Amino acid sequence: MASTGPAADAARAAFRERADAKGHAVENARLAVAGLESAFAAGTLERTPALALMLGDLAVALDTGDADAGERLGGKSAEAARFILRAIGRELERA
Repeated sequence: MASTGPAADAARAAFRERADAKGHAVENARLAVAGLESAFAAGTLERTPALALMLGDLAVALDTGDADAGERLGGKSAEAARFILRAIGRELERA
């Protein structure tokens, strides 16, 4: 059963905004995931098995380097993050 109500709709909209924001896809993905984790913890959205798998895949894609240590995050991580974020967005409409 899909998560319903104004809070669920707002959480989905916030995810889309973060995922589509201007800036680096990797950082946008991290912000989008943080927002989703908050929505899951609050019970606003349901973590479906498909979402759990996609978030796991995204975590692997985002774990490419340490930006604080000066390592550049880029290329394939950004591409993977954009791809997985789109899939998560589609799944959220059913979650």
